[in-house]
Amino acid sequence: MALRGIKVLELAGLAPVPVCGMILADYGAAVTRVDRPGTVLNYDVTARGKRSIALDLKKKEGVDIVRDLSKKHDILIEPFRPGVMEKLGLGPKILTEENPSLIYVRLTGFGQTGPYKKMAGHDINYLAMSGVLSFLGRKNENPLAPINLLADFAGGSFVCAMGVMAALLERSASGKGQVIDSCMVEGAAYVGSWLYASKEMNIWGNPRGQNFLDSGVHFYETYKTADDKYMAVGALEPQFYSVFLDKLGLTDEELPQFGEPDEMKSKLAGIFAAKTQDEWSKIFDGSDACVTPVLDTEQAAQHYHNVDRKSFLPGGMPRPAPILSRTPAIPASTDLNIEPGANTLEVLQENGYTQDQINNLLDQNIIEQHGNKAKL
Repeated sequence: MALRGIKVLELAGLAPVPVCGMILADYGAAVTRVDRPGTVLNYDVTARGKRSIALDLKKKEGVDIVRDLSKKHDILIEPFRPGVMEKLGLGPKILTEENPSLIYVRLTGFGQTGPYKKMAGHDINYLAMSGVLSFLGRKNENPLAPINLLADFAGGSFVCAMGVMAALLERSASGKGQVIDSCMVEGAAYVGSWLYASKEMNIWGNPRGQNFLDSGVHFYETYKTADDKYMAVGALEPQFYSVFLDKLGLTDEELPQFGEPDEMKSKLAGIFAAKTQDEWSKIFDGSDACVTPVLDTEQAAQHYHNVDRKSFLPGGMPRPAPILSRTPAIPASTDLNIEPGANTLEVLQENGYTQDQINNLLDQNIIEQHGNKAKL
């Protein structure tokens, strides 16, 4: 796989960092999550392909282990607010001096600098600060965040992973690592670059929820079906709208593309309510009407197109994307969870720790092995 041979240390945190670690693991990197001993609540449901080592970073010996492991790893990803790693003695200045080829990744909401750098926040706050949230929402309603998708994951995990790939590629020429400041506000804004660039196009210009792409028109909207499911309509271009009308058995005079939006929506709502989602799917499948069923996660995994492409893994999780022709991502496991400290002993052994050293660390409660495994 593309990242085979790359070793990653992931300091345990909330969702954006674990998903970034999962992406790297899916493409072949060996990812070891650094957990706290005694962790009861395990929030990482994207631990596919990772291992876990439990270390007490409040003790010097635990910090020393991370410093030692960092010398033997290619990437370190940390999720803390600015200054936390420095206080632990694990800041980038120290670790990159000890390993100049280390790629030190800092994934935070507001970034490493600026007045908000130490302020708490969540996806909705970062999305709000990016400018993107102002686009999202229906007519005469408040802005609506699309769950924690755009800042945490698109602008956080995936933009961060892209930065890691770029740093790895550059390192192949220079031999040097670097520090990555991955800020979810900036990542979400970057994901929204087209929104910024297209502001003067005629598809915008009206208040939120009254434009072509934000539910302001009847031909780019969702409609409830007879079985309380939904269909998605995206018949933007005239040639696609013509096919859409043909499939409905209507003329442009009966449902004009640029008729009064609310009136047209009301007509379409009545039409779509007359048939089930399956019935509508059979009508529109294979056509250029740009109409598809709104699938839930179980339906998506079972849809015949996705089944044909093997788009979902056994168990229903999405297959890693994109697909590389020679070195595709192949998850090492379909298990999404790993117990904190499940691999402490083997990770330390692999990195040169002796039996006596490991037993001493266990005695001092510096490390923890899940399952209270006996000393070596």
